[in-house]
Amino acid sequence: MRLREWARARALKRDIVALWLAARDPRVPFAAKMLAGFVAAYALSPIDLIPDFIPVFGYLDDLLIVPLGIWLALRLIPPDLMAELRDAATERARPTSYWAAGAVVAFWLVIAALTAGWAKSLWTS
Repeated sequence: MRLREWARARALKRDIVALWLAARDPRVPFAAKMLAGFVAAYALSPIDLIPDFIPVFGYLDDLLIVPLGIWLALRLIPPDLMAELRDAATERARPTSYWAAGAVVAFWLVIAALTAGWAKSLWTS
């Protein structure tokens, strides 16, 4: 399958759901399961790590990080098992990862707290 064909919305969404299923399947190797779970959680999160309104970097995760993560995870899962997971994914509704959304919010809160502490230290010195 060519990259352009795969990147079309339908195939990409199906593969994300298939990776979400792979992260829960006991037949998937551990490393593939961890990567599949991370990529699927991030892709299914309703909140981006880098918001899309930030010029250039906002779409960086959508254009590079997620597709590369999916590609790598797909390479770690046996092809026959991945075909089975893709079939199962076409029959399921797309889930939403609120856990990943919480992790993104927590990340930005930590960054905000560190920035506030840094700014405070500049003002008091």
